[in-house]
Amino acid sequence: MILLIIVPAYLLINYYVIRRILHWLRSCHSWFHSRWFTAAYVGLYALLASTLLFAYLLPASPFQTAVKRLSNYWLGTFLYVLLTILIIDLLRLILKRIRRIPESFFSSGKTLALVGGIATLAVVGGSVYGGIHAHQIYTTPYQVTVEKSCSGREQLNIVLISDLHLGYSIGSADMERMVEKINQMDADLICIAGDIFDNEYAALDDPQRIQQLLGSMKSVYGTYACWGNHDISERLLGGFSTHSARDNYRDSRMEELLTGAGITLLEDETVLIDDAFYLAGRLDRQKPLTEDGGRLSPQELLENLDHTKPIIVMDHQPKELQELADAGADLDLCGHTHDGQMFPGNLTVHLFWENACGYLQKGQMHNIVTSGVGVWGPAMRVGTKSEICKITVQFTS
Repeated sequence: MILLIIVPAYLLINYYVIRRILHWLRSCHSWFHSRWFTAAYVGLYALLASTLLFAYLLPASPFQTAVKRLSNYWLGTFLYVLLTILIIDLLRLILKRIRRIPESFFSSGKTLALVGGIATLAVVGGSVYGGIHAHQIYTTPYQVTVEKSCSGREQLNIVLISDLHLGYSIGSADMERMVEKINQMDADLICIAGDIFDNEYAALDDPQRIQQLLGSMKSVYGTYACWGNHDISERLLGGFSTHSARDNYRDSRMEELLTGAGITLLEDETVLIDDAFYLAGRLDRQKPLTEDGGRLSPQELLENLDHTKPIIVMDHQPKELQELADAGADLDLCGHTHDGQMFPGNLTVHLFWENACGYLQKGQMHNIVTSGVGVWGPAMRVGTKSEICKITVQFTS
């Protein structure tokens, strides 16, 4: 059903973009008016625009992988081309409406060439920067205080990572950089808050190497993880699911890779660590992959715990914050939002989440949402960062 909406909309938008770019090119030089150039330009554009569909339809192969990676870069660039054209057209309409600028200014070939040239430099520069910046991993420190004792411990050093999105855009080289940074943090506990995979296990560039790297992360109490909405097996079209929820399943190799790396998965489960604190992991709210399509409520998950001990929760999506606080959680660790990933998403994402990224205190509970290590859809980050969160939790004696 979603294809009936996405495909026609995508075709219409691309037709608009093709026309606007061609109009700009023809204002630059008469050479761009030739039929053979128009045919070559439209053909090349159509080929790039079609990579999204080809990557979706082609069987798994090295060629399909190459097409998918190209489509991820194309998607990011296309979004910025579209955004730039829309802004230019909107400004043109506004300036025409207020009639402060002569009409001849808008029809001038020099004006079109200049504005188009500046726009092209902005799109190319932003896309190149975004592609490079997406693979640079930063460390974000947090310090919180939990008003409980922790079996004599004064503090707990937690490393939070999320949204690795291992697959076409993120691979073993990124994991090497991530693990190297984590192993310098003297972690007591490592938490992975979902979206470890990017839907397709077959897209991993080197599963054995990735397993080895994840297994080499150093901490006192080990590495724990919960699932996210992308930790299921399905082909995405432009980043969007085309399957109904009842068809969702998880490739068994995903769990095998993680358990083989010594990572403990918590699926609506809690564990008491060192008889000092609890760690809970929730199933994803959108795609829990349970028979009834649901998951335990915060109250059901935490009600039988000893609430005199610190309670830490991993939940992929930062939802039900008040419910978790009321149920007794002291620290809630989340991901999912990517902080919007690409401008202007980093400005609008806060409209949809109580805590889109960073720190929020909800009653006595601390909520930390990471922007994640990897990327979803476009292989770019602009206005956001890939990060590892280093959280120092201090306890009262």
